Amino acid sequence: MNGGLISVTNRMKWIGIFCGLGLLPLRGAVDAWDLPPVVYSDTPSRDRFAVLVEKWSVDPAGWQGKSPVERMRSVLAALHVPEASQILVFSKTSHQNSLIDPENPRALYFSPDCYCGYVPGGMMEIVIESPQLGPVYYVLDLVGAGAPLRAERDTNGCLTCHATARTENVPGVLVRSVFPDQQGNPIFALGTALINHQSPIAERWGGYYVTGKISLPHLGNRTFREGFSAEPLVTERADLVDLLDTSKYACATSDIVALMVLEHQCQVHNLLTAAALNYRRAYYLGKSLAPDSDPDQGSAGQLADSVAAQVVEALLFTGEAALGDDGVEGSVAFQQQFAAQFPRTPDGDSLADFQLNTRLFKFRCSTMVYSAAFQGLPARVKSAVVAGLKKVLESEVTDGPYESMKAPERRHISSILQQTGVL
Repeated sequence: MNGGLISVTNRMKWIGIFCGLGLLPLRGAVDAWDLPPVVYSDTPSRDRFAVLVEKWSVDPAGWQGKSPVERMRSVLAALHVPEASQILVFSKTSHQNSLIDPENPRALYFSPDCYCGYVPGGMMEIVIESPQLGPVYYVLDLVGAGAPLRAERDTNGCLTCHATARTENVPGVLVRSVFPDQQGNPIFALGTALINHQSPIAERWGGYYVTGKISLPHLGNRTFREGFSAEPLVTERADLVDLLDTSKYACATSDIVALMVLEHQCQVHNLLTAAALNYRRAYYLGKSLAPDSDPDQGSAGQLADSVAAQVVEALLFTGEAALGDDGVEGSVAFQQQFAAQFPRTPDGDSLADFQLNTRLFKFRCSTMVYSAAFQGLPARVKSAVVAGLKKVLESEVTDGPYESMKAPERRHISSILQQTGVL
C-alpha cells in the first residue's frame, strides 16, 4: 500500500509504521490467482482494514484499550463485526498453535465481509473482502497502547490452508471438524471433515466449544483419545465460565447458531470468490487469444453459467441438514446483532430472520446476497446468478434440489429480494 503503512509478508514484509524490504520466495509454480488479471499477491488492497490501519497510524485515537482484549474489541467495533458472533476453537488448527489449547482457545468473530481470529497472548488475524482481490489476510500485533501500530498482510502462510481444494482452489475461508486430544492436537487417524450447511450434525464441531442446545449428538465440547469412543454425544452448555477464563474474550459463549451461520457463510463465500476470480481469468485469456472476440459468447460465458448454478444451490440452502426434533436454541444477542446487519422490507421481513426448528432460517435464501463478495461479482456472473434465482423462485413448480421449497416460501423470498434491491 502507498505510504508503507501496510506490507506484504513472505512476499511478507512487515507492514506498518516500520517499513522494510523483503525478498520474494522462490516458487515452483505460480498459483492461478497470482496470474493476470488478478495478480493477487502483488496487488495492493484497498479494503476496509487497510484504510483503517492508515487512519490509525496517523490518528491512533481509535487504537485504544488497556489490555489486548480491549484493543481486539476496538478492532471488531471499527470493522462492524458483532462480538456476539464469538466462536471458540480449542483444536490446534491455526498458525498460532503453540498458544492454543482447551484452556486458551482461539476466538473467531465474523460479519458478511470480515472474519477475525484472536488468541489470548498472540496476534489478531483478519480476513476481509477486497473489491479487487476477494479475501485478503492480515495479522495485527495487539501491542500496548501507545506503541507503533504493526499490521501485516500475509500472501503466503495463511494460503497454505486457505487456498486449497477445501476453499474451491482460491483464497478463502473454511470450517473443519477434527478429533482433538487433551492438548488440542488433532488426531488425524480418527478423521477430519470440511463442514457446511449440508453436513450432518453428528460430524460437526469437533475441536469447538458449543454453547446452546440441540437434541442431536455432535463432536463439540470434547477431547478424544485413540482407542476410545469417538461417537458423537449430546452436550448442552449455557456458557464456558467453568472451563476457561472468559474475561480474556469478548463474551462467555461459543454460540451454536453463530457456528451454523459461519459454516454456511464460508461455503457461499468461497463459491462467490471462485466464480469471480475464475471468470476474470477466463475472460482475460479469451481476449488474449482472440482480441476481437467476445469471451462472454464463448468459454467465459459458459463458465459464468456453470458457476452460477452452483452459487444458486448454495444460496438457497439445498441439502440443508436436519436439526432434530427439538431444533436449536442459541444466543439471543447473536441473533439480534446478526439480523441488524441486513435490510428489512417495509413489512418487516428479512432474510436474517431465524427459524431454528426444522432449518436455520425462516426463508431459505442466504444473507450473503447482501455481501460485498456477491455485490462485486463480475456483471456476467452476477446476471447469471440472478437469473438462476429468478428461475427457481418464480417457477410454478420446483423439483430436484428445490423440491422442499414450496410456493409460499418462494414467493416470500422473491418479494424480499425485490424490495431489498437484489432482484
